[in-house]
Amino acid sequence: MSFTPHSPNLNTTVKGEATKPTVPVSVITTCYGRNRHLYNLLTSLAAGSVSPAQVILVNDDADQTKLASFGLNIMQLPTTAHTQSQAGTATKAAVETGFDIGRNRNVGADQASFETLIFLDVDCVVAEDFIAGIAAKLDQHPNALLMGQPRYLTRPLSTEESTLLADAEQATPMLAALSVLNPYRHNLAGDEPAIKPTQDYGAFWSLCFAITKTQFNHIGGFDTDYVGYGAEDTDFAFMARALDIPFYLTKDTIYHQQHSVSRPPLNHLSSIVINANRFYDKWQHWPMGGWLEQFAEMGLIDWEPIKKDAIVLTRMPTKQEVEAAHCADAPYV
Repeated sequence: MSFTPHSPNLNTTVKGEATKPTVPVSVITTCYGRNRHLYNLLTSLAAGSVSPAQVILVNDDADQTKLASFGLNIMQLPTTAHTQSQAGTATKAAVETGFDIGRNRNVGADQASFETLIFLDVDCVVAEDFIAGIAAKLDQHPNALLMGQPRYLTRPLSTEESTLLADAEQATPMLAALSVLNPYRHNLAGDEPAIKPTQDYGAFWSLCFAITKTQFNHIGGFDTDYVGYGAEDTDFAFMARALDIPFYLTKDTIYHQQHSVSRPPLNHLSSIVINANRFYDKWQHWPMGGWLEQFAEMGLIDWEPIKKDAIVLTRMPTKQEVEAAHCADAPYV
């Protein structure tokens, strides 16, 4: 399935008059059952100071009439879970999770028409200058991996607020007022430069990042041996480090749309254990140490920081533990 409302045109005009410039980038996102978040993301992309020449949506359930209303060049591709189940050859990851974000991102990158790739999670809303800013920085550092600056909305946007996203002049102060920084992450704020190199590849998060298609393919895309949730981001960054690909943090801002989370993420316990073991086998380093420590303290897993044997899942959390971990109003995990 491919839905494309119009073809890329880097000199867009309407009735002979120049309009918003289009930049030669492919924006890639993937989702299922998250259409409210998706439409907010697309509204913000359409309201930006520049338009991306291509938006690749790896998705099975978005309404094509709605997609056409954004005026973006959208290519809609089926998710890997959908494709594999239709073919009768679903992988273990697709069977267990029903949605494989790493594989879907790889599919999107493979179909991208442009060298500049910008990956956005579906719960992003981009600042007016995000696409222009991070694309320009990648032009200056074409061999690098760049990550944007997340701010976290403290509650879901109302229907009226979602409508305001179409007007960047109104949306900018609204989003700033409703959002906070995550104090547990390194943030570029205040007098810090707009782009900053770092050796802390563990700080990478695939929520909002830019890379050339050449370097994405050099890394090999996302490792599809990870299933469900956890560690595939850090693995991607560690591959970049192993290949001497520079990593930069930037001030280019996205706003993370608030949704409920679990602290610790007991809802992802099984996949976190699988992925942590996979990551240790590959890198001899435990990822997600804080979560693993909490799981061990609860008696859910057999694990210690110095432990080299595979993590053993000793029991599943009770219904009461899962309910107690659920945080309906938290802006971030």
